[in-house]
Amino acid sequence: MSSLQMKPFFRIRLFWLLLTALFLAACDGKPVKRDANPFHLPPDGFVADKNKGAELFRKNCSSCHGRYANGSNKGPPLVHKTYNPSHHADLAFNLAVKNGVRRHHWRFGDMPPQPGVSPEEVGHIVAYVRTLQRQAGIK
Repeated sequence: MSSLQMKPFFRIRLFWLLLTALFLAACDGKPVKRDANPFHLPPDGFVADKNKGAELFRKNCSSCHGRYANGSNKGPPLVHKTYNPSHHADLAFNLAVKNGVRRHHWRFGDMPPQPGVSPEEVGHIVAYVRTLQRQAGIK
């Protein structure tokens, strides 16, 4: 092989070698901590209870979203077409509780994460909210 043919191969190999060295230099040797439940989902086999959800909603959510999820001066109504299951799936509620939500549909501010609400509790709360939505004709 001539030296002209070796240069592209050498450059590519050098590029990958430098990229690998940079990557290894950026690593501090500590293992990356992974979230065991990144979506804040209840465990397999979980069965939601809308009655438990009503109690948990009043305890954790009603101060902002209203006693019956009809909104307040602090937060939006969840019994609203905006939160129908085809636009905001149940997973959206789980992620909102875990990560918080940036203001996007309403004039209210951002919703902060709710670390005191477990994935199982969110599952019960969602069952309650979906019941209220269905009663209001939101499907």
